[in-house]
Amino acid sequence: MHLKTLWLTAILLLSFSVHAWAQEDASFNDPAFVSRGIMMFADTSRGRPYAKDPAVVRFHGQYFMYYSVGPGKGVEGWRIGIAISTNLVSWLKAGELGIAGAYEKKGFCAPGAWVHKGQVHLFYQTYGNGSNDAICHAWSPDGVTFTRNPDNPVFAPKGRWNSGRAIDADVIEHEGRLILGFATRDPAGKVQMQGIATAPVESDFGKAAWTQQSDRPSLKPELPWEQACIEAAAFCKHNGQLFMFYAGAYNNAPQQIGCATSADGVTWTRVSATPFLANGKPGEWNASESGHPFAFTDDDGRTYLFYQGNKDNGKSWYLSKVEIGWRDQKPVILTK
Repeated sequence: MHLKTLWLTAILLLSFSVHAWAQEDASFNDPAFVSRGIMMFADTSRGRPYAKDPAVVRFHGQYFMYYSVGPGKGVEGWRIGIAISTNLVSWLKAGELGIAGAYEKKGFCAPGAWVHKGQVHLFYQTYGNGSNDAICHAWSPDGVTFTRNPDNPVFAPKGRWNSGRAIDADVIEHEGRLILGFATRDPAGKVQMQGIATAPVESDFGKAAWTQQSDRPSLKPELPWEQACIEAAAFCKHNGQLFMFYAGAYNNAPQQIGCATSADGVTWTRVSATPFLANGKPGEWNASESGHPFAFTDDDGRTYLFYQGNKDNGKSWYLSKVEIGWRDQKPVILTK
C-alpha cells in the first residue's frame, strides 16, 4: 500500500469523523418551554424528536452537550451528537460523531464528558454487542473533532458477579484519581448494577490504567422503585463529598433518578429511599420517565442536573435540566 494511503488510513482510524449540520437545522428547542427559560431539546435528524443520555461541559466560553441519537433516516446504529449553547437553554446541533473503528460498527453512545488540560475527554460505550459492550475513550482540542484512544475499548469489568458488559460511563476527578462509574449486568443479564473503576489522572486512560475497585456492585437495585436496574452514574462534588445521581429502573418502567453519596468514590450510600427526581404526572412531557442524569457544575459554582424524558414510552426523547442546591449537605432541586 502507498505510504500516503497508509497515513490517511491511520488518521481515519485514530479520529472520529464529524458531520457538520449546516445543511439542515436538526435542533428542536420547544418554544413553549424556552420562552419560560426552560430547556427542552431534541435532535430531529432521524425524522422525529430524539435525544438521550446528555453530558455537558463548559469549554472555550460555550457549553457543549454530547448525547445519544438513535438510528433512522438511513443511519444504522446509535451515534453521539454534539450541540452547543451560550445559555444552557437553547441548543444548536454542531455535528455528529461518525464510526471510526470496527468496534463501533454496530453503534456507540451514552457519553460522559470531562475537561482536562484544555481538552474535552469523552468516555462512551459501544452498543449492540450484548455482554461484549465496553467503555471507550476519546479526546478533542476543540470539542467537535475527536481522536480515539488506540487502546479502545479501554475498560470492561471482570469477575463472576457481572456479565462482562460495561455501559453508561461517567467520570470525576478525586484525590489524584479519575473515578469511572459504569453500569453492568448480573451473569444472567437481567439485573443492571453500578460498578466503579479508577485510573491515575496523569495517565493515558488505556486498558492498563484502570483498576476495578470491587468484586461486587457498588450499588444494585434494592428499592421498589428501582425495580431491576441501576445505571447511568452522574457524579458531582460538594464540600469534598462525592455524590452520584443514578437512573433507577429500565427505560419507561418508569425510570426515575436517585442519589447516593460517598467519601472515597468506591463505597456508596443512598441519600434517600425515594427518587430525587421522579417521572412526571400523566400528560406531562416526562410522564414515561425522568432518566439517565448528568451532573454539571458551572464556573460560577451552580450545579445542574441534565436528564432525558418522554411521555410516549420512547417514541420521542427530550433533554432538559433542573438546578440543584444544597441543604444540610444534601442536594435539593431549586428550579425546574
